[in-house]
Amino acid sequence: MGNGGVNYGDDILFCAQGSVTQPSGLFKMSRSPPYTTEPVITTFHSRLFNSVNDVVISKDGSIWFTDPPYGHAQGYRPPATLPSQVYRFDPARSSIRAMADGFGRPNGICFSPDETTVYVTDTDLVHGDGSIDGNRASTIYAFDVEQRHGQPLLLNRRLFAFADVGIPDGIKCDMDGNVYSGCGDGINVWSAGGVLLGRILVDGGAANFCFGRGGELFILNEHRLWRAQLSKSVKGALLGI
Repeated sequence: MGNGGVNYGDDILFCAQGSVTQPSGLFKMSRSPPYTTEPVITTFHSRLFNSVNDVVISKDGSIWFTDPPYGHAQGYRPPATLPSQVYRFDPARSSIRAMADGFGRPNGICFSPDETTVYVTDTDLVHGDGSIDGNRASTIYAFDVEQRHGQPLLLNRRLFAFADVGIPDGIKCDMDGNVYSGCGDGINVWSAGGVLLGRILVDGGAANFCFGRGGELFILNEHRLWRAQLSKSVKGALLGI
């Protein structure tokens, strides 16, 4: 079962949540027929991932992704063998590291335009069995990215924003540093300082989305795909378009 995806050179990198018999992980798929796929990484030092959810690629080529335990709760994955964490995979060195923990359900992930901040959504409010508990996180956390001994570390974890309707699922930044997230009422937009700037209301809420050219925003939920037109000057930070 696929989930988040991102451009990966001439290919597409997908999060595969796995199944009872097939592993979860990151898989590369060609853009043209016959759309061949191959695994990029499916284990953390031989331990199986839970149900990899979202992925982003840093400017240095490293791959950052989240791994919540939704698959087991929804009945298509075995019991979790790893904590709910954020990981960084360096393809050049075949090196995998756990970068952040302490989440209920880490979900969306993105970088600020200058890659000094990582944003991670925690959607623990809603569990895979459909249960909802208002005391659980429906939160976006921010981390500073700092270099130590030539390697990035995530420091200064802080609550960046709280989604007041539903959960903050997919997350992206624009080139001005504003933070967008798909929530229960649509796309919520915050300034880099965490101030809610506005909402793009979508019937049924928004799960994920991506920026297109000329200020386009393509929004998805469980039923439909929408196109929203923002100012033509708005550009997504991931691709700079």
